[in-house]
Amino acid sequence: MRRKVKEDKKRFTFRKKVKLILLVAIFLLLLGLIGFGTIIFGGKLVVDEEDLIMDATTTIETRDGEVIDTLYNENRSLVSIEQVPVHLINAFVAVEDRRFYDHEGVDIKSIMRAVYKDIIAMSKVEGASTITQQLAKNLFLYNDKTWTRKIKEAMAAIYLERNLSKDEILELYMNEVYFGHGLYGVGAASEFFFSKKVEDLTLTESAMLAGLVKAPNGYSPINHPDKALERRNIVLQTMEDAGYIQAETKMNEQGKTLGLQVQKKEPTPWTDSYVDLVMKEAADEHQLSVDALKSGGYRIVVNMDKDIQKIAYEQYKKDEFFPGNTAGVEGAFVMLEEGTGKIVSAIGGRDYRLGNLNRVTVQRQPGSVFKPVAVYGPAMMQEDKYTPFTLLPDQQTAEYAVSNADGVYANTVTMYEALIQSKNTSAVWLLDQIGIDYSKSYLEKLGMPIEDEGTAIALGGLMHGVTPLQMAQSFQTFADDGEIMNSTTIDQIIDRDGEVIFEAEVESKQVFSPQVAWNMTEMLVDTVEIGTATAGDYSKALAGKTGSTQHPYVEGETKDAWFVGYTPEYIMASWMGYDKSDEGHYLTAGSAYPTRLAKSILTEIDKQSGGTLSAEFTKPENVENLPEPIILPVVTNLTAEYQFGGFSFVQGKLTWEGSDDDRVVYRIYQENEGIDKRIGEVTGETEYYINNAIFRNNKYYVVAYDPLSKLEGGKSETVELDW
Repeated sequence: MRRKVKEDKKRFTFRKKVKLILLVAIFLLLLGLIGFGTIIFGGKLVVDEEDLIMDATTTIETRDGEVIDTLYNENRSLVSIEQVPVHLINAFVAVEDRRFYDHEGVDIKSIMRAVYKDIIAMSKVEGASTITQQLAKNLFLYNDKTWTRKIKEAMAAIYLERNLSKDEILELYMNEVYFGHGLYGVGAASEFFFSKKVEDLTLTESAMLAGLVKAPNGYSPINHPDKALERRNIVLQTMEDAGYIQAETKMNEQGKTLGLQVQKKEPTPWTDSYVDLVMKEAADEHQLSVDALKSGGYRIVVNMDKDIQKIAYEQYKKDEFFPGNTAGVEGAFVMLEEGTGKIVSAIGGRDYRLGNLNRVTVQRQPGSVFKPVAVYGPAMMQEDKYTPFTLLPDQQTAEYAVSNADGVYANTVTMYEALIQSKNTSAVWLLDQIGIDYSKSYLEKLGMPIEDEGTAIALGGLMHGVTPLQMAQSFQTFADDGEIMNSTTIDQIIDRDGEVIFEAEVESKQVFSPQVAWNMTEMLVDTVEIGTATAGDYSKALAGKTGSTQHPYVEGETKDAWFVGYTPEYIMASWMGYDKSDEGHYLTAGSAYPTRLAKSILTEIDKQSGGTLSAEFTKPENVENLPEPIILPVVTNLTAEYQFGGFSFVQGKLTWEGSDDDRVVYRIYQENEGIDKRIGEVTGETEYYINNAIFRNNKYYVVAYDPLSKLEGGKSETVELDW
């Protein structure tokens, strides 16, 4: 009985042990299945789909395809797998993951070998990463050698293999891999080391790039050419071992040099001002922040003319154009293309660096360059009241408390004369006549809304001022038949997939009539030839206006100096002055200097373009020419004599000396007690016959008359007909 109890007890204990073992085995199996399932299906926990979208370099390039700047977090030129030559793919597969096309993201054989070596060394000494694992590590994980990281790496690699094709994985890998020198991806590496596109790489070049991945800095062909050559030849040997090339090919390729054609990026400080405007426009108009540009891989095609930009930059470096009482005179320049408004050049400062104050968009007091857009243009739009030959007062009055810069007053002048001689008194009077609100309505159409309310607007005395870019845009209306156009630096934006997401179109708005625009052009041409903008030399067609402002702290000195003008091809604005206005910073000369500078830039543009700038403006078909102003002569040497013959038998003949301009009208007056009587007039002639002279009061004089302005000149001496 006792033996039976013992046997039953043993059987119970045995069953208990077997059950426990089964439970443990089942638990371990479940744990293993869970772990395996986690590795197989848990990659989603590691992979962030957004990380598959790699940062790519944004290029800023001219319309002819020349890259002028790049923006990036990681310097990467994305390429598609179709662009990558087969020998480059074979080189990477041979040296990095020969079983790439056979495994599912993790190579078990390589792992077992690595685990064995790790156990022997009692530490993590050898990797067994496939190309897919390397990609997973670079995209989603840190580069530390821990089992946790390796498990996550395997999970991510398997996920990638389950969701992407081998070609898609290779494409990501080719774009992600690092080559040293700040280069990411085969596209950027190919352009940097060999100055060619990836599709044009040779076998030896491909082998060198594949060899760099193991140690980009240690195998740098620039810093360590011998090591790079040795490593390249190892890759070629590996390609032979893998069956990708024949032994003869390997030997031939191993005998070649590295063949570097390193892309040397010369510093281009002359483009910085323009690039700054591009970035501002991208942010303001297209919602592309700097961060977006540095990661988005855009191609931004811009309107910059490289030759003009460089010419302007070099001219702005010359001290001879910048008169100041101390160092630090600054300047800004902007040039637009006629007919489109495209910004072809922009100089934000004389030594501008990206991120500095871009003075092209800084508000300044415009001075007299404001007169055409704030006063004379709007006034001539009232064509029934104001023309270029309308008479305006030119005299100091207590009402306006304004004086002319040269201290000269003519009492009365035409609008034409007032503009080319920059008469302050006439501009202020005319603004008061047309109305401040009326003037401001035109300034708003020109993109320059202002808060100011006083007549100082006529002289550019503004609360906040306007920018050089705004001034160039406003003068564009005179160059383009009265239309203002949207001025842009960006012509196209192309995304990383090659799709054009923005393409600029010329958008125009009528501000002035074509006739008013042409009238202004003819007056501003004379301003350059005989008016306030004669300084400097430029032999071809140019219209423009000067301006300067009084320094607020130093009497008689200048704070801002301007020239704004245009040719048949371009519109430009040039400003100079100090960033800081105090007693220790003032210009020692005025608008003659920006005028000389603008003409110097134009002369160099014409020279470098082979003399293509126009010699004269072409009158549009739908407008009438503006007559040349008539300069009234002083009538001298008036003589009188009798002669016989004619209808009245006895005639009086007056002769005098006047003008060669046959448009001048000469009015003949007879002196009388009280009011003198006008007895006749002749046009373009310097003699007059008086009928029945013997029976008249015989005292006469002659006055020249301008039929354009309806203005009489001074009277001649009086003569008397006497026997």
